[in-house]
Amino acid sequence: MIAEVLYCVSFIDESEGNGSGAEFLSAFDYSISTWKDEESGQIRQTLYFLTPEEADEAFDFVRKNADEWRSFDIVFRDFERHDLPKENWAEVWKIHFKPLEISPRLLVRPSWENVEQKEGQIQLILDPGMSFGTGQHATTKFCLASIDEFLQKANRPLTVLDAGAGSGILAIAATLLGCAKPVRAFDIDPDTIPVAKENAERNGIAPSDIEFAVSALDDYQSDMQYDIVAANILSSALIAGREKLLSLTKPGGYLVLAGILATEYDRVKAAFEELGCKELRTTQEKEWRGGAFLVPVNR
Repeated sequence: MIAEVLYCVSFIDESEGNGSGAEFLSAFDYSISTWKDEESGQIRQTLYFLTPEEADEAFDFVRKNADEWRSFDIVFRDFERHDLPKENWAEVWKIHFKPLEISPRLLVRPSWENVEQKEGQIQLILDPGMSFGTGQHATTKFCLASIDEFLQKANRPLTVLDAGAGSGILAIAATLLGCAKPVRAFDIDPDTIPVAKENAERNGIAPSDIEFAVSALDDYQSDMQYDIVAANILSSALIAGREKLLSLTKPGGYLVLAGILATEYDRVKAAFEELGCKELRTTQEKEWRGGAFLVPVNR
């Protein structure tokens, strides 16, 4: 007889060495699935059982021994115990995508998660898919928080350019948060644009409110400069394209830079400070760091 419910124990795996956490758990004869968020790099292990008693026992066991296992570089945290009905087995991956509050007025959630909307809160609906940018990754969160902060500080709607649009999340958020329309956004990968347009439509945004284009940074042409330019791309591309990024930003405007490994941040910061930019804010989450800069008035 096929079970109607699977009883699960899941937790984040930060063990040293690729696959070492799953290999360690297999020694206990657990039925395991390993899920990795390719965007954030986070790994989650899930153990499956046919009875709730077995699941409860395993839940207590892994939590009790977690501290001792750290001495073997096996690091598990954030333990959860949940049940999985048969009809949801094919969509078990969805449990790993939760609503994420970026700021008091911006929340990003997948379509299957219903969250009571707070007064003044904007909910951006985005499901994981082919394009980078669900809000879960540290670099995306930094860009979203920075855009929200600068839009709130301004006494007028600001113009926004999203350089490296991916899923379109930054352009969509800026539009929902009240920036000047249209937002401009581009990406070097042509496959991302239909996805970004679909995401914008799902959030009730008219096609004329965001102009998406396929372009490399160096090739992008614009008839204007922008109050905010957000670039969530690799450090090497940021440094190589720094003159182009500044040329697209209004004097006194904001450059929001992400996609930067913490070990590379000082080099990126120095490259933009050489051109007169001033760091306004920076945050680091795990190995990723972002920086927002004020572009000089006189260049």
